Amino acid sequence: MIKRLAIVVPCYNEEEALVDTNAVLNDYLKSLIKKKLVKADSFILYVNDGSKDRTWEVISEAHKQSKYVYGLNLAGNKGHQNALLAGLMQVKDEVDMTVSIDADLQDDVNAIEEMIKKYYEGCDIVYGVRNDRTSDSFFKKFTAESFYKIMNWLGTKTVYNSADFRLMSNRALDELSLYSEQHLFLRGIATELGFKTDCVYYKRNPRLKGESKYPLKKMMAFAFDGVTSFSDKPLTLIMVMGFLAIFFSFLAVIYSVIRHFTGHTIQGWTSLFVSIWFLGGVQLVSLGIIGKYVGKTFIETKKRPRYYVESYLNHDKKK
Repeated sequence: MIKRLAIVVPCYNEEEALVDTNAVLNDYLKSLIKKKLVKADSFILYVNDGSKDRTWEVISEAHKQSKYVYGLNLAGNKGHQNALLAGLMQVKDEVDMTVSIDADLQDDVNAIEEMIKKYYEGCDIVYGVRNDRTSDSFFKKFTAESFYKIMNWLGTKTVYNSADFRLMSNRALDELSLYSEQHLFLRGIATELGFKTDCVYYKRNPRLKGESKYPLKKMMAFAFDGVTSFSDKPLTLIMVMGFLAIFFSFLAVIYSVIRHFTGHTIQGWTSLFVSIWFLGGVQLVSLGIIGKYVGKTFIETKKRPRYYVESYLNHDKKK
């Protein structure tokens, strides 16, 4: 039996790229319908994450011109993960499966067909995995690959080289809706759901137009949120650093005693200066990490809404 698909596309200041992106996705969705892989009432949902440019106007115009284009406008900028979640939650009761993809289309849309086939074979989650990043600069490739390795080392389970390009069934989305935390890390949550999964491999494309919305600073903050949302390993590392500092201080005492009795006492404040600054730095970093955990706990206890929907454009008669 053919199922209904929604392609969810979070957008932030994507005015420059969205016209081309919409043309590609519209043509591709039509081809999926023609192949009878998805229902004829399948659609593309663009989620405007409080863009400062004309992104919402472009989405509204595309909605008027195509029956396959839906639009969700959030009240204010809530961040990529919240925008993506808003789109998924909006359609979870309307479709049988969703595919999330970024508006820059660096993820290969042609992989969607294979994702859908794996869904029909019984998979509830299908990850798009980049197996070729030759279009990336050395710095981008190095930082991205380091991101996944560090995340896994720190205890946050992710699929290597997989971002937010994935297929999720309606059943998987129902379980995802049970997660209520404010600091979302969907790449980690998806691996926790426990349903049957598979991967589709593809070559990463150059960005169509516009600039990346994930510079190094944002990527580092995203990684830290991911780690602190899923793992307490940084707290364990703090404890290990504390024990190491104590161990080396004992070694320093022993060394000083030996030097004293052999008549080679070194005058000066260098060792004292270095040790004070080293331990002071360890303490400040430790307090900072602990503070982040406490701060996240404070935010979570408030249970505030993660986003607000300002308007929803659709073509469903019942809506």
